[in-house]
Amino acid sequence: MNVEQIYKDSSALLEGHFKLSSGNFSKFYLQSAKVLENPKTAKLLAEALAKQIKESGIQVDAVCSPALGGLIAGFALATALDVRFIFAERVDGKMTIRRGFEVTEGENYVICEDIITTGGSALEAAKQVEADGGNIVAYAALANRGFCSREGSDLKRSETCKLPLNKPLFALEDFTFKMYSPEECDFKDIAYKPGSRGN
Repeated sequence: MNVEQIYKDSSALLEGHFKLSSGNFSKFYLQSAKVLENPKTAKLLAEALAKQIKESGIQVDAVCSPALGGLIAGFALATALDVRFIFAERVDGKMTIRRGFEVTEGENYVICEDIITTGGSALEAAKQVEADGGNIVAYAALANRGFCSREGSDLKRSETCKLPLNKPLFALEDFTFKMYSPEECDFKDIAYKPGSRGN
């Protein structure tokens, strides 16, 4: 499966001048929502991700995603794994599990995002699941931005990766775009901010 081509065909691999949620800048941006707006494509990608997880032998009882970006990817993955799906969301800046969702003591969870960058939001969601008695057995994403090492890739883990070393990350592809700090950025045009936070 050529995941990069799927992103390009879905107009989801953007090129230009982008301001990221981190405050840094990049010439490229992944807009997974454009990939996931097509249910057939979402199903195809989720099934490929589920295949990796099943082949690892990890026992999964449920999938949890941080809102908003991870919702469609997480639901599609849960469907492919035939397990329950819940999500965590920010309330007054804190990741929270609510809306009647319950975590049963000892349940095994995969935390799923559309894109893993440093894994900060995924880790916040994981901590809420663990606080309620669940076990985190893995992290998953359609795309890995290259800061965290994933199963099946030789890419080295960056110091900025926030995911725990003792839990595997499953993803379909690495996308390693150079990022620039505000001081380093010398792009002449106005930055576009397409991300999900603060927009």
